[in-house]
Amino acid sequence: MVKAGGKVVVFLGTAERPEPGMTVKLRESHEQALLVPGAAPTGYGLGRAGWVDVPFRDTTPPLDVLKDWVEESYRIVAPKRLVAELDGRASAR
Repeated sequence: MVKAGGKVVVFLGTAERPEPGMTVKLRESHEQALLVPGAAPTGYGLGRAGWVDVPFRDTTPPLDVLKDWVEESYRIVAPKRLVAELDGRASAR
């Protein structure tokens, strides 16, 4: 799992799912992510909060899309000061 400010941003694989994949919290891309073959709302009630399990298969979206989903999850979950730092780095480029 990857955390920011003590909060989980992305899970990378789980004991319940034998195949590689990631779990991210999405709002804007939620429906798009669920269109990935094998993707599903995360169990334990997390799916109702926007978390999606996305398996890594031949049909997985391109890396740029996966990176966008991780960033979207980060922006939802991370403390505002960390998101502001991310935005500051992007504008400095």
